[in-house]
Amino acid sequence: MNERIRKNTVISCWIIFAILIFVHGIEAIVLRMDETVFGENFINKVFGILVVFIVLRVLDWKWSDIGFSKTGFIKGIGLGLLIAVCSFVISYSAEIIILKSGGHHPGFGFFITGFSLTGEADIHTGIGFILMCVFFNIINVIMEEGTFRGLFYHISAIDHSSRYALLFQALLFGIWHIVTPLHNLIDGDINAGSFIALGIGYIVLAGMMGIKWELLYRMTGSLYAGMADHFFNNCIATNLFHVVTESGVDEMMIIRVAIAQLLSFAVVLLVWVKREKTKQKR
Repeated sequence: MNERIRKNTVISCWIIFAILIFVHGIEAIVLRMDETVFGENFINKVFGILVVFIVLRVLDWKWSDIGFSKTGFIKGIGLGLLIAVCSFVISYSAEIIILKSGGHHPGFGFFITGFSLTGEADIHTGIGFILMCVFFNIINVIMEEGTFRGLFYHISAIDHSSRYALLFQALLFGIWHIVTPLHNLIDGDINAGSFIALGIGYIVLAGMMGIKWELLYRMTGSLYAGMADHFFNNCIATNLFHVVTESGVDEMMIIRVAIAQLLSFAVVLLVWVKREKTKQKR
């Protein structure tokens, strides 16, 4: 099995990805764990971590070989949170300005709600829900960063260039997020045209996020910076800290996330390009 993976790296990644996204789709569309008291699709994340563990054993790799370094944890988490906080302060500000210019009276709310492209989600309060949200999002970033930025990147890099591996894992990460608009399409919240538009947009945006977090990995030597930024995006900016108006909650969430992610992507990319040019001059 070890040799088969090494000789068929891209196909192996696609097979692993197909298994993971199948479980993801079943949970999100059939089991709908995000609509239960848990408020999160976590089964596919736990399953994904188990799959990563098995593949690492098959390849005779350690967790540190795919980015879970024994050093740099605090520094990486700090960097990731700094990037996230700065970019979302700007995006929240832009959201407030847009809403006020439209005659709304926006405010902030701190409560639990699941992500929805249509802005419709159940609201929960209480420390128990907050702790579950934090816990499940930690599981989420461990699985997604470990799988895409870690496992898929390193497997495909066995016989491909680092640039190919970077773009390949980003493509898979983008496709991974097609489950969300598919869920909305099946529920009748959006039509086929909106599904196509949102699906393409989601693949592009998630793909850019995947590139950003992979570049952070390559710059810092660990997954921790990307994990912290990823966690802030999913847990704080999406599930906990909301913009509320007289007409609803988080009606511009997708705009907020897009602004923050595009901004931070541009900053990380510029730093990466400058870093590479500096290395070439030496």
